[in-house]
Formats: sequence, C-alpha cells, structure tokens
Amino acid sequence: MPTPQEQFDQLASQLPIGRDPASVRKRLEAMETVLERAFTIPGINRPVGLDSIVGLVPVLGDVITASMGAWLVWEARNLGMSKFQLVRMAGNVGIDTAIGAIPLVGDLFDFVFRSNTRNLRIIKRYLDKKHPETMLVEGEVISRS
Repeated sequence: MPTPQEQFDQLASQLPIGRDPASVRKRLEAMETVLERAFTIPGINRPVGLDSIVGLVPVLGDVITASMGAWLVWEARNLGMSKFQLVRMAGNVGIDTAIGAIPLVGDLFDFVFRSNTRNLRIIKRYLDKKHPETMLVEGEVISRS
C-alpha cells in the first residue's frame, strides 16, 4: 500500500508543473479549456467555460476572469515571447474585460469573443516555431529524434 507521500509524488509527476515549454504548453491548454470550453450548454451544444459563467457576476466576475486571462499573458512573457505578441494578447484580455463589464451585452459578448482561445493560439504558434518538440498529437508529445 503506497504511503501518502508516494501518492503525492505520483500525482505531482503527472502534473505539468515544470518551467519547460512542454509543461507550460500543457498548463496553458488546460487553463484555456477551463476558461472557454469546460461545459456544454444542453440543447445548443455550445461549449462555455468559467470566463462566461463567472463573468455573469457583476464587477467581481470580470475582475476574476481578467486576472485569469492575464495569467496566460504572464506565462507567455516567461516563455520569452515578443512585446508585440504580448501586447496583442493583453489587448485581447482588455477587450474581453472592457466589453464584458457591460451588463447583458458583455455576457453575450463572452460567448462569442474567446480571448483566452485567441491568446492560446498565439502562444501555440510561438511554441511550434521556437520549441517544436512541444507539439502535441492527440495529447502525446511528439519526440523529434
């Protein structure tokens, strides 16, 4: 029977907690899924995430979702992405936050404008170009030998 420490070590080895580009990629993809596609609305089969759901709470929800979006930009900065890319990503978060703060209109806007998905696309393009070893095929890392 494994000890709690062994169980913790096994769990920790499965989590993408490293600073290497492959771990960062997995973390960002997981965060984007939670923020933009965690649930499916029955009847219309439209995926939504915490960005849309938490954004329904006036002011506080917008602050929370903006900070989660800003975390993606911060991780991109840690990867060494260019200032132009970071400004684009910050602009996506800013637009989502500014329009998302408008009652009703902003909530509908969150269903259409997925800033975190846009930002993940920018990060993936960067990683595919600068760190091709992190490219994934159906959840598995491609090894380049």
